[in-house]
Amino acid sequence: MADTRPKILVVDDIPSNVHVLSRILKDDYDIYFATDGEKALDLVQARLPDLVLLDIMMPGMDGYEVCTRIKADPATHDIPVIFISAKSEVEDETRGLEVGAIDFITKPISPPIVKARVRNHLLLKRQADLLRSLSFLDGLTGIANRRRFDDTMAREWRRCARSHQPLSLVILDVDHFKSYNDHYGHQAGDECLRMVAAVLADRVKRTGDLVARYGGEEFVCLLPETESDGALQVAERLRSAVVDCAIPHDYSPVASHVTVSLGVATMIPSADQSSDQLAQMADQLLYQAKRGGRNRVQGALIPAL
Repeated sequence: MADTRPKILVVDDIPSNVHVLSRILKDDYDIYFATDGEKALDLVQARLPDLVLLDIMMPGMDGYEVCTRIKADPATHDIPVIFISAKSEVEDETRGLEVGAIDFITKPISPPIVKARVRNHLLLKRQADLLRSLSFLDGLTGIANRRRFDDTMAREWRRCARSHQPLSLVILDVDHFKSYNDHYGHQAGDECLRMVAAVLADRVKRTGDLVARYGGEEFVCLLPETESDGALQVAERLRSAVVDCAIPHDYSPVASHVTVSLGVATMIPSADQSSDQLAQMADQLLYQAKRGGRNRVQGALIPAL
């Protein structure tokens, strides 16, 4: 299917060069193009291509600077960059590799060489992406882990700051989980966490939203571009879903089944604020929910500075 094909961004200020590369690669890949550095960086952020073919000599921002900026951004750092340039001196290739490019192809372009190197680097990227995705999974529950959450939080914080969109965070905790472990045993406790994780992941379907295990019996749900009211609705849906699972908990003073308490914070990120502020507020609201009787949602909107 077209939407599963790798995406390649071609950056060159000479349209004929773009057309040549497009003809070589269009049968196997989805091709995007830019004719200057600024447009290239905009497309890298918007499309997150699987590979960038980048000219060096361009008016304004040259290819070295474009590559440097791609590699400096954690959201795009892992996108491989291949320089394609008429500059063929050892110093040019060395500088290209030093700023983060993975390969260097000299003009005039050889179609078989371009095809082979693009194919090889995309294969390496797929393998690296697979290993990275495995490192982002929680070993017990199979959902995203704390590392994946931290990485996504940082990326969405920057994105929502640029677009002036709200970012909401739900932190939830299994009520009286120590008592559950003490009475049912740790194997049953692990199974309980797996069941809670599964129902949370099942109830959060929107592309871009993330459910992760935060640590111990705590979970988080990150909701980009979500207002406070919408985040509260999601949190209530999660609370209710856990109740509906009816996991027996005879040693909880809250209910005869497993319940969760949830804190929900929303803010519009800015350069003057840190994502830690959002997490701290959601955590404080979680403890308010606990002090208020547990098995409940506590929310707040953090004003923008």
